[in-house]
Amino acid sequence: MSVQSIPASAPKTSAPKSAVSSEFHIAFVIAWAICLLFYFLQYAVRSAPSVMIPELTQTYGLTTLGISSLLGLYYYTYSTFALLSGASLDRWGAKYTIPVGIFFLAVGLIMFGVGATWMAYVGRLLQGAGAAFAFVGAVYLATHGFPARYLATAIGFTQMMGMLGGSAGQFGVAPLVHGGPITWQQFWFYSGAIALVIMVAMLIATPRREGRTREGSVWTMFAPYKIVLTNPQSYLCGFSAGLLFLPTTIGTMIWGVSFLQQGWHIEHAEAVNRASMIPLGWVIGAPVFGYIADHFGRRKPALFAGIAIMIATALLAIYLPPNSMPPYVIGFLFGFGSGAAMIPYSIIKEVNPDEVKGSATGAINFLVFGMSAFGAPAAGWLLQKLAGGGALTLDIFDRGANAAIACIIAGAILAFFLKETGFAARKAQ
Repeated sequence: MSVQSIPASAPKTSAPKSAVSSEFHIAFVIAWAICLLFYFLQYAVRSAPSVMIPELTQTYGLTTLGISSLLGLYYYTYSTFALLSGASLDRWGAKYTIPVGIFFLAVGLIMFGVGATWMAYVGRLLQGAGAAFAFVGAVYLATHGFPARYLATAIGFTQMMGMLGGSAGQFGVAPLVHGGPITWQQFWFYSGAIALVIMVAMLIATPRREGRTREGSVWTMFAPYKIVLTNPQSYLCGFSAGLLFLPTTIGTMIWGVSFLQQGWHIEHAEAVNRASMIPLGWVIGAPVFGYIADHFGRRKPALFAGIAIMIATALLAIYLPPNSMPPYVIGFLFGFGSGAAMIPYSIIKEVNPDEVKGSATGAINFLVFGMSAFGAPAAGWLLQKLAGGGALTLDIFDRGANAAIACIIAGAILAFFLKETGFAARKAQ
């Protein structure tokens, strides 16, 4: 799958056989399936705070900017630890690396539910640190478990599970904590317990990788990033995907419910259901666009098709009168188109050598969610500035949403310069 040679100065690590195999490796496929539960859970707890904004605001006494900054702390450690997770997987494999990430997530979830302000901040940081191992670990396991010709499809299904968790974190959590059987604090405690169960399952199911290179100091584990981060295509993949992710990671998972409640004056339960349509659209769109990219052997046409859907539906949501479209349709279609944002994750693995696939995924996650880390407080600041200290109205949200459209257009411009890495393009060379 590599389309470039490795520099002579690169670490001399042997490529795992499964990374270039044309066969299934069942043990890794099973471990990948369990890791999908980890990814589902971390996305659920990432989006769940959006249905608890009133409770969190009251408990911690935060402003619009403050609550956005608190929830955005997740992305600071998520992006940073994405680099560590990729390097750790390339050096030590998945057997113990992924369970360590799950443990961090579990501790962070429990701390967030205690109700103390400082523990909420630390807990959110730990959640991001642990969650960074989920997607990188799942893609690593998929790379070693699936034939190369199914890689984009496997990554699409991985993201499908994540966004299904993101959707469940809204429509599933809201009735549980609002008049349901548990309090919002108990939700975090139970989620932490579930994470610990998944951790044990990963420890049992994940096979060891033989022949992992451990010579040299611990800093040598970051050597693969010299290959990934000196490749201009890696930056194009990361920044393009990051811009396409922002309308979901910030717009929907933090402010989506508030937009529908305070802007469109929709009752809370209905607002939660409508907002959850965007990650649900990802559930369908990510594997569909991944399959299309694999089937036709072309990555970029599938990516641009998704971007076109995103722009069209975003414009409809902003400029059409509220409720002029059938409920759920716009959100679902926007999420469906957003699923194409996963295609750069396939491209970055194909423009870098097989030996650094874990680090390539870590690098793109670092770039993507580093942008979300800065985007969260920026979105809160923008909304607060537009409101002038007053209430958040439909006009304020609509003006703020123009920034989301600008992000999508900028992502499309960067995607234009991506190298086509599908098999049809390689055959044509």
